[in-house]
Formats: sequence, C-alpha cells, structure tokens
Amino acid sequence: MNSSTIPSPKFTLSKKVVLEQYNKVREVVDILGFSSKTNPRVSPMIEENTDGFLSVHMINELKHVKDMSRVLFLAQGWTSGIVEDLYERGIRSFAVDNEFDLEILLSTIEPTDWKITLLLRLKLKEHSLRTERYFVFGMSSDIINERVAQLKDTPHIEKLGVHFHRKTQNVNEWKIQQDIEDVLSEETLEAIDILNIGGGLPSEYANTNVDVIGGIFRRITELREWLHEKDIQLMIEPGRFISAPAGKLITYITGVYDNNIIVNASVYNSDMDAILVPVKLRVDGEVGNNAGKPYVIKGCTPCSMDLFRYRVYLKDKPKIGDEIVFINAGAYNFTSNFCDLEEIPTEIIE
Repeated sequence: MNSSTIPSPKFTLSKKVVLEQYNKVREVVDILGFSSKTNPRVSPMIEENTDGFLSVHMINELKHVKDMSRVLFLAQGWTSGIVEDLYERGIRSFAVDNEFDLEILLSTIEPTDWKITLLLRLKLKEHSLRTERYFVFGMSSDIINERVAQLKDTPHIEKLGVHFHRKTQNVNEWKIQQDIEDVLSEETLEAIDILNIGGGLPSEYANTNVDVIGGIFRRITELREWLHEKDIQLMIEPGRFISAPAGKLITYITGVYDNNIIVNASVYNSDMDAILVPVKLRVDGEVGNNAGKPYVIKGCTPCSMDLFRYRVYLKDKPKIGDEIVFINAGAYNFTSNFCDLEEIPTEIIE
C-alpha cells in the first residue's frame, strides 16, 4: 500500500458508552455535571439523554448547549456585563473561586430580583509535589466559612454550596469527608445545600492504575450518606471518566523501521494529554511483554516529543497501511496548529 491510498485518521465517539459511564456515576451522587471542556461533543449527548448539568468555563462553550438552565458556569475574571449576559441567556447556577469575582456577582445581582444557585470554590490542600506547574484555584477555608455565614440568608441565593476540585487522574486523594470536616465549620455545613467535589475520577491509560476505582466509588457513597445526614446534596463533575472510554483514535501506519512505527497523526492534533498530563493511550490489540515485540509509536511531526507510546508490545509484525487504534481516547483530544496540522474529524457512533 502506498501513502496515497492510506486512509486519513479519525476519531470515533460512542454515545452508548458515554451514557453507560454517566449512569455509573449517577447512581452514587445527587447531581451530576459533565465537564464540557473534556469533550464538547459529549455535551449534547448529556443534555439530550440525561438529567445532568453541564459544567462550562468559557462563554465560547455555550454554543454546544441548548437549555442554559442546565449549565453550571464557573467564573474567572468576569465583569458585571458578562454576569448580566449569562443570566439573560438563562444560566442560573454559578461557581466562583475568588473574592474579586464574587463581589462582581453580588454587586450585579443586588439591585435585581434574580434567584441563583451559588457555589464557592474551596482551596483544598492536595498532597502532591510542589512543582509550580499548577495554578491553585479557590478561597481559603476561613474565607469560605465567613462568606457562607454572610450569604446563607441572602434572598437572591436559592441554593448555596461549596465546590472544590481534584486534579485529573487523581487516584489517591478520596478521603474527602475527613478533609471537609477539618476545614469547614459545623455552621457552614448546616448552612449549605450542595457540596460539589469536582472531577478527578480516573480513567484507564497505559501508564495509570484504575484498580482503585471501586474503592473511590465506595468512598463517594459513604460521603453521600454522611452529607445526607446534614441535608446536603452531593454533586460531582467528571469529564474524563465519561468521555475517555467512549472515544477511539484510528490511525494508519505510514512507516516502519527498526522497532519504530510512524502513524499519520500526531499527539499535537489528537492527544495533547500525552505531553501535558502525561497519560499514554492504550493500543487495541497490544499484548504483554512475553507475548509480543516492543515498538515505539511515533507521531507524524518532526518533534521528538511526538510520541504516542514509548514502548508497546504487538504480536503481529506491523506494516505500512495497517491500522493502529488507540482506545480510551475520547477526553481532551484537542488540537494545535503545530506544523499546520489539520483537525482530525470525529464520527459519532450511536
């Protein structure tokens, strides 16, 4: 097969798998909000087939949503004009992570008859290395406790809650009840209606261990029971857990030499996660190291970091034109214009 007859790469996204993953989480929480930034093509599936919310961070993302009452908008650096625009669109649920944005929201709604749901984002300690890589969102627990006390009887706020978020692919930090008891006062827990624990539910990649997922779900169930004793609803905002398993990236081999496989896609237009997180996509049909030969799977650009997998074991000898299918590829498959790469199309599968 020559290069002119090799098919172009594509994503597939399964609606069936999206809804299966959604329902797994829905069983253990009161409110589920899909994090739209993970894969905006999933958002219409959630809106049309579930009772879930859509967690949205940017106004640009709203083009994927029809019913704005289903949106939880997470503010960052907004103005009164933006607040007014969002409310006029029909958005009634907001989360703020700093006092600057909170004051803008409060001053905007004060002279109105608006009714909103408001979540205050808590800066919850994470037990990870201080790499100076991540921006720290949220307000201190002292500020949260003070603000909840001030806002609990505000007529504009129908429901008041606290929100926090763990980093993606977090498999270790799910002792949430103890963390919350340590930082939120009893008065705060009596005053709030919702605790939103954000996302962070792990999904399966070549370099991650998701054997802990059962334990995580048990802890979430225990947390929900504890919150119900206090008349608090449990909310969660998974993105990766819902969208990743629903997606596949289908590529084709354009070159094979030594133990290297070159495919006609790049991490820069399909799997930026491989560089940013980094998580490495599994390959359909890969085998254990005793059952196959190791190969490097390299993307099509000249960048030495354009690596899908540094070592994957395959049973059959690869050849030009063969498919290489990456699984669990439905999350954060955004693109860049590096080397003028084209965006890879997505085929929706019912």
